[in-house]
Amino acid sequence: MSEEKVLVGVIGGSGLYHLDNLTFIKEVNPETPWGFPSSPITIASLPSGARVAFLARHGRGHSVSPSTVPNRANIAALKSLGVRAVLAFTAVGSLREEIAPGDFALPSQALDRTKGVRAASFFEGTSVVAHTAFGDPFSPKLSAWVEPRLRAALEGRAKLHTETCVVCIEGPQFSTRAESVLYRTWGGDLINMSAIPESKLAREAEISYALIATATDYDSWRPEAAAVTAHDVFQTLKQNADTSRHVAAALLDDLQAAVAAEDANVFLEHVGSMKFSIMPRSTHQLPADRVKLAYVLPEYFSGEEQHDIGTA
Repeated sequence: MSEEKVLVGVIGGSGLYHLDNLTFIKEVNPETPWGFPSSPITIASLPSGARVAFLARHGRGHSVSPSTVPNRANIAALKSLGVRAVLAFTAVGSLREEIAPGDFALPSQALDRTKGVRAASFFEGTSVVAHTAFGDPFSPKLSAWVEPRLRAALEGRAKLHTETCVVCIEGPQFSTRAESVLYRTWGGDLINMSAIPESKLAREAEISYALIATATDYDSWRPEAAAVTAHDVFQTLKQNADTSRHVAAALLDDLQAAVAAEDANVFLEHVGSMKFSIMPRSTHQLPADRVKLAYVLPEYFSGEEQHDIGTA
């Protein structure tokens, strides 16, 4: 693991492959127990001198399909650098007329329509069992901290929607018209292919995670319109990416300062949350698995002092 602590991470989605207005310091490419991240991670300096980590979710040039993103490696790599709060940007389709292409949203809920082909837990394939609380999939306090600052950054540029629900589908194909209509009846407001399991893994790693969604299209639910195509999405991606870079530049210094000060709204929200999610240690918990899990949860799996996890 890196000895250099970077407290804030940014995950860039489709169209957002770099950040502006930051000073490049170096690239790192940590090899985690779950492999390498989607792309090397850029460590950059903010105007204040503080450092942030930027990771392109789909690789540089969008070379990684949504279903094959190495989500565990991505989150583990960020955690190994010291990241405690993540702003995750993602392109979404809109399931609501009022959320127009070019608008931004700060989701508070999610519907998981992935199909089990994505590894959704650091505990998967190990001898350790954990049941993680996920009732609020995106960190409520961090999202509440982000909202007024995001709204101010978007003033005169884009509209912001809050308290929205994102449906995460497997992909890489877009929805059928029937599926798109169904998701609306379920209460879905947005649709994408990346929110899950990234947010689940961030929760397991005790990282505060806020999702900033940028609408590119109306998916396929509008009977009077053609079904969404990649061409439609690309038409809006560049504008949204430019606005996202502006948003990141506006938020990151304040966020880094808040995390450095251990502000409970952005740093301590999930710290300690896994203690009672991990089932008590038994003779079936293999030492090799404990070493593996210590990469993301050293508080619980490093040293013999952690034997009584979950028994308090």
